[in-house]
Amino acid sequence: MRALIAFLLLCALPGAAWAQGHCRLALLLAMDVSSSVDAEEYALQRDGTAQALLSPEVKAAILSEGGGSVALAAYEWSGRRQSVVILDWTMLRSEADIETAAETLRSARRSYARFPTALGYALGYGATLLQRAPRCDRQVIDVSGDGITNDGFGPELAYKHFPFDGVTVNALAVLGADPAVEDHYEFFVLKGPGAFVETSDGYAGFFEAMQRKLLREIKVRIFGALR
Repeated sequence: MRALIAFLLLCALPGAAWAQGHCRLALLLAMDVSSSVDAEEYALQRDGTAQALLSPEVKAAILSEGGGSVALAAYEWSGRRQSVVILDWTMLRSEADIETAAETLRSARRSYARFPTALGYALGYGATLLQRAPRCDRQVIDVSGDGITNDGFGPELAYKHFPFDGVTVNALAVLGADPAVEDHYEFFVLKGPGAFVETSDGYAGFFEAMQRKLLREIKVRIFGALR
């Protein structure tokens, strides 16, 4: 009886649900809502992300690749203090879980629209969110945007002063608004072994770019790791 009571108390603790089953990836999506992104582009980014999650290829990768679950969260970012969670940490263990997460993203209302591009602050915010993610084999921040840092400190200071040990940062550079965006992400934003930049030809190609990016992130396997 005491063992049963102890088990029930453990299950009632915050975060106890994370302990149920193996998690192979904590994936944090960071979406640009700075002033360079207009209303139509925002909708293409938001809906393209949801659509990519719902694609049969991404669903299959989430539910079958490598064993274990995927944990997903998402936030919007722009200026120094304009970062907002739009999807809190959610375990994707079934098609229904993926569909619920996608609908949460699709139904999000834009948090900000008039602020600059503070990538350093956005990455610091992401590192903080990862501190309360479920325990997973890998932690990845997937940051998308169409411009370079023009407010506050840059990514290099975020990596120096925030907890990024073991975190991989990948990027989705939306081409068109700023000719330097791909290089900026390549040289200043990428972090960790195997980090990469995916590109989208404007926001019209965002769905396809996000789908390619998610598949590449989810399918990464870790060799030589003993559990």
